[in-house]
Amino acid sequence: VWCLSHKKTLLTSAMVMLLLTGVLFSRMGGEFVPTLDDGDFVIQPVLKTGTSLSKTIEITTQIEKILATFPEVEQTVSRIGAAEVPTDPMSMEESDVIIKLKPKKTWTTAASKDELADAFKAKLIAIPGVEFEFTQPIEMRFNELITGTRSDLAIKIFGEDLDILSSKAAQIKKLIEHVEGAADISVEKVAGLPQMSVKLNRAAIARYGLSADEVNYAIEAAFAGKKAGVVFEGERRFDLVVRNAEVERNEIADLANTYITASDGMKIPIDQVAEVSYTKGPAKISRDDTKRRIVIGVNVRNRDLESVVVDVQALISANIKLPPGYAVEYGGQFENLQNATKRLTIVVPIALLLIFILLYFALGTIKEAMLVFTAVPLSAVGGVLFLYLRDLPFSISAGVGFIALFGIAVLNGIVLIEEFRELKNTTDMNTNERVIAGTIMRLRPVLLTAMAAALGFLPMALSTLAGAEVQRPLATVVIGGLFTATILTLFVIPVLYSIFEERSFKLAKKPMMVLALLGIGLSLNAQ
Repeated sequence: VWCLSHKKTLLTSAMVMLLLTGVLFSRMGGEFVPTLDDGDFVIQPVLKTGTSLSKTIEITTQIEKILATFPEVEQTVSRIGAAEVPTDPMSMEESDVIIKLKPKKTWTTAASKDELADAFKAKLIAIPGVEFEFTQPIEMRFNELITGTRSDLAIKIFGEDLDILSSKAAQIKKLIEHVEGAADISVEKVAGLPQMSVKLNRAAIARYGLSADEVNYAIEAAFAGKKAGVVFEGERRFDLVVRNAEVERNEIADLANTYITASDGMKIPIDQVAEVSYTKGPAKISRDDTKRRIVIGVNVRNRDLESVVVDVQALISANIKLPPGYAVEYGGQFENLQNATKRLTIVVPIALLLIFILLYFALGTIKEAMLVFTAVPLSAVGGVLFLYLRDLPFSISAGVGFIALFGIAVLNGIVLIEEFRELKNTTDMNTNERVIAGTIMRLRPVLLTAMAAALGFLPMALSTLAGAEVQRPLATVVIGGLFTATILTLFVIPVLYSIFEERSFKLAKKPMMVLALLGIGLSLNAQ
């Protein structure tokens, strides 16, 4: 009764709630899908480019010994380089340290995985010259297969000069180190590989009666080996390869003092006909769409991905100046989030339009279909509010929850409108009497409709088992949306019905109008 006598106040309050919800939603942040808890860790040590296999083994062994001191660690296994079947090519300085953890209820060092990762990092920092990236086994492979990088956020710089790419990547890394939520920042190693360089002196080569091919052949034979014959063992045959002993192939002096026979039979060291020196060359050349690129990988902890990316983009655009022909793009899970959001901007309007069309065919008039359709924005209020209260960012899982919620929310409106229509046809009550009587009579069915759906999603909202991270946002949206939709539907829809009836608000019962609305909606989505 109070609502019918204070219609403007009620509708204004509902509109204010809807606007405030829109503001709240714009500040929630977002992520592609909630991060699943694998139960274990993977640490990727970032060593200096060109680190030898023996040194890598030494460092990973040291890492394993440090990790073994934590009571939460059950076992550690390290994998270095690429396997015999190189499905995952990695150089000798790249390794994965897989950590199998004990059940969480036995942990004493930390209460969460993020805290445990920080504790690991605090101990591992004692190893000089090594940086560490923390991730999970399944998450790492998922990121790598879907996005081509192992990190949650991949900042890609495109350009031609590897030195410029490395320089700009180092600047960006230093710039974003203090962004809240940005963790395990690493730069792809594309330059700085130490190598022995031989620059031939063609004038000196000519003086000794040699050719460049002969010098190159001598170097290759001494260090890589050349076939000198065949060895037979029964029916088996093996090539006999000759090269310098291992102790004479390690230092630059070994290369400089390698002798070559001149045309007159004199033995000449290589450094007499060439300049032998240490140089740094490209360690790896990576490309996307035929363009050279370098990747700054960023993992996100204790914050949503979208908010971190917004802060990173603002810093880079304000402080990093790239030469002509160079560009920055953002990939990883953020790229998936952008693509999925674009799809949702098409799918959600189409779903809403289809719901409206079905309401029109069920109720027979656009007026009543519009009345029931008001449950959709009213349900969104609760979905957004409950996500905020549970500190859950918007994700694709939550987006699917909103689509399911919109379909369920209109059921209560249909129950009310059908009762109002029945009372209008069978009684001589005025509009306000019909509204009050119909709402009281349908209170129990409306509550039952909402509670049945909400209670069905409650186990998903409270679950802590494997995969609960994906279920939780979806169930939270549905439960929260049904909670507010039920309350607001019992007040707002009757008031709107009363207003429409008193003012004889009518729309033509023409299916062509519905088809026109469908065409307009689809054309807007196409744009």
